[in-house]
Amino acid sequence: MIVAMQDAATEEQIQGVIERMVELGFNVHRTTGAAQTILAGVGKPDHFDVAEFKVLEGVHDAYRISSPYKLAGRSFRPEGTKITFPNGVVVGGEEVIVMAGPCSVESRGQILESAQAVAKAGGKFLRGGAFKPRSSPYSFQGMGIEGLKLMREVADETGLLVITEVMEISQIEPMLPYVDCFQIGARNMQNFNLLRELGHIRKPCLMKRGIAATIEEVLLSAEYILSGGNYDLMLCERGIRTYETATRNTMDISAIPVLKKLTHLPVLADPSHGVGIREFVPAMALASVAAGADGLLMEMHPNPEKAMSDGAQSMYPEQLEHLVAQLKQLAPVVGRSVK
Repeated sequence: MIVAMQDAATEEQIQGVIERMVELGFNVHRTTGAAQTILAGVGKPDHFDVAEFKVLEGVHDAYRISSPYKLAGRSFRPEGTKITFPNGVVVGGEEVIVMAGPCSVESRGQILESAQAVAKAGGKFLRGGAFKPRSSPYSFQGMGIEGLKLMREVADETGLLVITEVMEISQIEPMLPYVDCFQIGARNMQNFNLLRELGHIRKPCLMKRGIAATIEEVLLSAEYILSGGNYDLMLCERGIRTYETATRNTMDISAIPVLKKLTHLPVLADPSHGVGIREFVPAMALASVAAGADGLLMEMHPNPEKAMSDGAQSMYPEQLEHLVAQLKQLAPVVGRSVK
């Protein structure tokens, strides 16, 4: 159930409604927008009458939530979620945020060169894998905590934020000092134990769509994190597996406007994994922004031919710089900006 309070509702009136919801057996999630407070009641009370809440003091409206995702639905935050990071970067606002870097952290020199290129191009986040989930157990698995330390060090030097993938619950605590945003990879979109644990921390997360996940499944996975009280969550379209073999995955651009309609959460796109071929990444990035993406998560390597993973889909630094220049021209056409 959603209870929308009046703009002028007092704190006493809000608490009165919350108390009544708790009495009925609801777990109450509160969010305060620019003008009003929204109370989302989640749970399975034996019986409740929505009409009872419509007449409570300070209530503007109350209604049942028909969708299976209660907190991820746009009705929880009709104005949309904006995630503000310590350095002032906002995801979900007017600016389209660029996140870029190599698939894997390989050495200090490589990640420093990558960070410098990202900063020069106008990116706000350095992406890179310290822990790498690979299809083959014989492939490079990442540098682990040492890789994270390097990322944090060079990001601080270049004024960037750090986003990197977390693969299991045991990694969360040791990663906390080094990351600004946890990334949940496509393989872990339905790792519900991991999602529950990330819901208990107060650090932004980005969750990628699974390779064969429906949009409803994406939103239900998001619900696991939101239900723990962590509302700083971004979703990311990164391509799905279809019968097509011309590209690594099929970039589902249509998922972006659909998600923007269904959820209040910021929606990003990862065109690097979406197609898996370097020359097609810029076109998919531009199309994603045109479709409404709040940001782009892309792979860029200073020397892709020698990359230890995903070299074929990693842009050169000059390609990233050229792409950002194109994005600056496109963004105003769709009411956005790239700085």
